[in-house]
Amino acid sequence: MTDASSPRVYPLRLYGDPVLRRKAKPLLHTDLLTVPGFSPQTVRQVADTMLETMFEARGVGLAAPQIGLPVRLFVAVEYEDDEEEGTDTPLKSRVLRDYVMLNPVLRVIDKKKDRSYQEGCLSIPGIYEEGVARARAVQVSYTDLDGQPRVIEADDYLARVFQHETDHLDGVLFLDRLPAEVTEDYRKELLALQQKSKAYLSTLAQARRPGADR
Repeated sequence: MTDASSPRVYPLRLYGDPVLRRKAKPLLHTDLLTVPGFSPQTVRQVADTMLETMFEARGVGLAAPQIGLPVRLFVAVEYEDDEEEGTDTPLKSRVLRDYVMLNPVLRVIDKKKDRSYQEGCLSIPGIYEEGVARARAVQVSYTDLDGQPRVIEADDYLARVFQHETDHLDGVLFLDRLPAEVTEDYRKELLALQQKSKAYLSTLAQARRPGADR
């Protein structure tokens, strides 16, 4: 296990990892955070690397539990054309705006549900489903990287992204918001992800043992 102070990207935690089911804890912008397997970093350094990790995985958002940190932090972006996946175009060149949110508190401002978008998750790669009911518009109150309080309103797809990432901070995955038979349809794929997750956690635990790096 590489212990680097400035990793280029973080390993993504996969379906079956217990950290994805934990309710994340609040944090301060001045905290030092330790992603398992790496040296302590500032919140800003972690957020920057989370964005790079998200770009490499061709995603639109990434929550701290997905890199093994049970803290209330997520990053998200808006892209040109809302075409986040399935293209060779470098995603960073198509970013309209990026967001880093500490301790986000989400409030629904349009209760009408939208089920029209396909939804996926970087921790459940290869599985995409329509029908996840999300509020059409939300307001998010959060703290930025300078410790300043912020409020933003979002609708349609961006509102969905914010809701998806906030769910992660409460241990909720998008499959939880679909009928049980949908998860059952992906039983084989989810079992494979669980096995990969278990193998990674075993490797991580071995690396933590005294003398493991000798």
